[in-house]
Amino acid sequence: MPSSHDFSTRAIHSGQSFDPTTGAVIPPIYQTSTFVQDGIGGFRGGYEYARGGTPTRTSLETLVADLEGAKHGFSFGSGLAGEDTLLRAVLAPGDHVIMGNDVYGGTHRLVNRVFVPWGIELDTVEMTDLDAVRASIRPNTKVLWLETPSNPLMKISDIAALVEIGHAAGVLVVVDNTFASPYLQNPLADGADVVTHSATKYLGGHSDVLGGAVVLNDDELAEKIGFLQFAVGPVSGPMDAWLTTRGIKTLAVRMERHSSNAQAIAEALVAHPAVERVYYPGLSTHPGHEIAARQMRAFGGMISVGLAGGAAAARAFAESTELFQLAESLGGVESLISYPSEMTHASVRGTALEVPANVTRLSVGIEGVDDLLSDLLSTLDRVNAL
Repeated sequence: MPSSHDFSTRAIHSGQSFDPTTGAVIPPIYQTSTFVQDGIGGFRGGYEYARGGTPTRTSLETLVADLEGAKHGFSFGSGLAGEDTLLRAVLAPGDHVIMGNDVYGGTHRLVNRVFVPWGIELDTVEMTDLDAVRASIRPNTKVLWLETPSNPLMKISDIAALVEIGHAAGVLVVVDNTFASPYLQNPLADGADVVTHSATKYLGGHSDVLGGAVVLNDDELAEKIGFLQFAVGPVSGPMDAWLTTRGIKTLAVRMERHSSNAQAIAEALVAHPAVERVYYPGLSTHPGHEIAARQMRAFGGMISVGLAGGAAAARAFAESTELFQLAESLGGVESLISYPSEMTHASVRGTALEVPANVTRLSVGIEGVDDLLSDLLSTLDRVNAL
């Protein structure tokens, strides 16, 4: 698909072609574990065994790579499976990783509880403090890992500035782009080396699939990731790959609605007496607003809210909304609310990385914004009256 085409056009057509046998507009799900060979080593279409690849997975990998402006795309069974494979391809015992101090709890747990015992060194740093990042780099630093917007405190990192720092030291810069999606932000265009996604979230978009993606331009690193993907087998199954591809077709229109709904909600919540702080980069008062406006097309559908009444108020708020359903995950068409301290980020509770106990996280869906506002504001009124 030509890169000159609009994002929405590429999201619908890239990596896709109608079924030549039947003329079906939507490519079929290749629900098969193996492929017939025309003689030993004669692979029809290049496929041998489903762990090594299927047409369904190839369609998704081609699509995600195109939307991120990458040469290589890889699809995995979960976001963490993709992260694990990437880190295995890059790191060896004795290497050092610098990670943002506000990232998905599962990402930190993966490095801290799996890779550190293997001999990897880990430092967490405030990614918005460029001097602190520079000071954290060592001779053995191999990876600079950031999320922007971050999870759940919505910190905005300057991708281009961090790339300059990382590359000056020969460090691989990885950006988890899950919160923004390829529609709102393309870190490779700002110089990042690798982009990761939990495809479970905005890419799939319907809370019905588990998946991950890793995209990059470096041929040598791509070969290592591809080898591990085949040798270890953390791949997405055909149904999950097909569902993710289906979801991506509406990514552009969904992200527009997620973003407009979230902007209206963030602006309304700021004025409520039960709210101490709203974490949303679309607010002009957000410390990263100008950077976000420069490197994002809109500000996304994720909002975190600090309650003035502390942990008790935050728990009551999270457990009392109606349209915002209490659940982990994010990025679906339906609105969700979570309490990170005891849900998505429980693994860092009691450490320097713990999420403030008064914070709740909203994944703003694409329902009618007036209905969502009514749910949130009426719930906050009740919480404020406690």
